[in-house]
Amino acid sequence: MTVKERAALLSVASNSLLVVLKIAVGAFTGAISVLSEGIHSSMDLIAAAVQYFAVKKGGAPPDKEHRYGHGKYENVSAGTESILIMFAGFMIAVHALESVEHERVPDDVGAGVAIMVFSIIVNFIVSGYMLKVAKDTSSQALNADAIHLRADIWTSAGVLAGLVLIKITGFLWLDAVIALFVAFIIMRAGFFLAKSAFLELTDATLPESDLKIIRELLETIPEIRGFHAMRTRRSGEKKMIDMHIVFDGAMHLSRVHAICDEIEERLKKHGFNTLDILIHPEPYDQNKDKGKYINFKEYLYEK
Repeated sequence: MTVKERAALLSVASNSLLVVLKIAVGAFTGAISVLSEGIHSSMDLIAAAVQYFAVKKGGAPPDKEHRYGHGKYENVSAGTESILIMFAGFMIAVHALESVEHERVPDDVGAGVAIMVFSIIVNFIVSGYMLKVAKDTSSQALNADAIHLRADIWTSAGVLAGLVLIKITGFLWLDAVIALFVAFIIMRAGFFLAKSAFLELTDATLPESDLKIIRELLETIPEIRGFHAMRTRRSGEKKMIDMHIVFDGAMHLSRVHAICDEIEERLKKHGFNTLDILIHPEPYDQNKDKGKYINFKEYLYEK
């Protein structure tokens, strides 16, 4: 089992525990804010299960039907998780409004406080571990799940603060207000996760910081006369780059190949841990091609 799969399983296990505890406490006490958190965690559990499948499938090697590998499964997982998050927020809002209409009030605020404290501690530990693994492996699925759990910490903290206020002030209507606040935070987090996931599914280019690393690296290699037709995208944890690089027309093919290998190795050392790069070398003819290719002081793409 890979480190990514272990992190994904940890998320499934922690969410399973929190779902049972939150729903049981919410149902027993009648606290709609705690029950809402239980519904939220049940969506987390479904999302974590989807994410575990995506991490396992996304790490599979290329096959006959998927020559570029299975990295997009992680992007699909992140998109699915974002939809589930927004649905959970909607359901919480519905339950909160129903509680106002039927004037439901919690019976035992203390039990709700205890489960929220426990939830914050568990999610803080699990999300911290998942963020580390996501960073080390460049996994979008794990990163999405970790961000989701970090958002859960804030919503749990909001519920906790509200329950304490109910205990102090006796204003029982705060329970529904807290649940509506949780719903808003959850739907907002889901929207931004969806935006990130679908950008990668539509082959959006790598961020400007990555493009800057590529340009600066190419600038340091004296044999390179220029480059053009650069395209970049991401598939799961894998960053994909293809570009045309211009070399002296008299340079031996073996030297050109060695420089291309050097570019790939140096990019990997600059944080491109999993990289799929395709370089098309072109000969430079000073008499015919002057001004045809991009100067390093200009931008990365053809005008």
